[in-house]
Amino acid sequence: MQVLVRDNNVEQALRVLKKKMQREGVFREMKRRRFYEKPSEKTTREKAEAVRRSRKLARKKAVRDGLVAAPRKRAAGLGKGGLPPRTRPPGRIMTQEMAP
Repeated sequence: MQVLVRDNNVEQALRVLKKKMQREGVFREMKRRRFYEKPSEKTTREKAEAVRRSRKLARKKAVRDGLVAAPRKRAAGLGKGGLPPRTRPPGRIMTQEMAP
C-alpha cells in the first residue's frame, strides 16, 4: 500500500492511508487475529458473512429492478436515525445578583 505525501502534509497522507486500510479490511483482520478463533467458529462466521453478502446483493438487485423501494437518504448533519446530534444543555448563567 502506498500513499503520496504532498507539500509535506503528513496529516492528510495519514488520513488517506487510514481510509485505504479501512477499505481493504486491514483493521477488521487485525481485530479478528487478536485472539485465537476455533475452526468451527471460523466456518460459522464465514457462512454468516456469506449470507450477509448474498442478502445485500439480492437487496441491491431488487432495488435496481424496482421491486423494493430504495432506502431513504439521511440529511446532512443529522445523527443516526435522522435525529440531530445531542447537544449539551447550557451551563448555569450567572447574573449580577449571583456574582460574588
